[in-house]
Amino acid sequence: MLFAHLNYPSIRTSVEDAVVVLPLGATEQHGPHMAVSTDTDIVTHLAGAAEALLPGRVLLCPTLPFGSSHHHLSFGGTISIKPALYTQVIVDMVESLLQNGFRRIVLLNGHGGNITPVKQALAVLSSNFEQANAANIALVTYWELGGEPFAGEAPMESPALSHACEYETSMMLHLFPEKVWMEKAERAKRPVSNGYIPWEDDEPSRGVTLFKQTAFISSNGSSGEPQKATAEKGAHLISKATEALVVFLEAFAEWALGRRL
Repeated sequence: MLFAHLNYPSIRTSVEDAVVVLPLGATEQHGPHMAVSTDTDIVTHLAGAAEALLPGRVLLCPTLPFGSSHHHLSFGGTISIKPALYTQVIVDMVESLLQNGFRRIVLLNGHGGNITPVKQALAVLSSNFEQANAANIALVTYWELGGEPFAGEAPMESPALSHACEYETSMMLHLFPEKVWMEKAERAKRPVSNGYIPWEDDEPSRGVTLFKQTAFISSNGSSGEPQKATAEKGAHLISKATEALVVFLEAFAEWALGRRL
């Protein structure tokens, strides 16, 4: 727990210099073969691993286990916060951290649906709160930070992480195999390719966005090639993601705080 950590003798930095990590998860369907806790499980593990590797510098908040997942509501097990409300939730949580004196805040994201409302929250904070501009508040989505392993590099066989795919399924097989049922993993029926919309994993992005609920782009709520997942691939991905996160946090801890120029 975050504030309990402030009393630990191992914390060797001031409140202003500490790096606060707030993991953002989701509770949503992950096809017929994986637990609804997938996004929360993975991002919580990565945050905890980074904290363990950076003792005395990182303060870890409890994971927010609910995200912006309305596009998954057609499939059972999803609990979602509407995008506008999720933006306000993030604003309130970050403002609370700012009021407590923290100036280096990382929103570590584990769910794609959170990205747009969290970016909006950062815009609201910047426009409404002078403290936010004097602080460094970063949205970090772990698979974007991870780089090459999450964009088709071997040993992965599909081109990128999407949803309940080869990547997420592999990581869960490595971390929580009891939450994966591989006998149910199969590629979903997807829309016909049009050359512009990637449908999460089929084509590279060309700057065109077409937003649809999951039921319109997947027959079973998954995407990609989950049947190709293995625990060994998951171990590779988790190792690379942890390494990238630690390197970022070490750099972020040294960034100069914002000031008017």
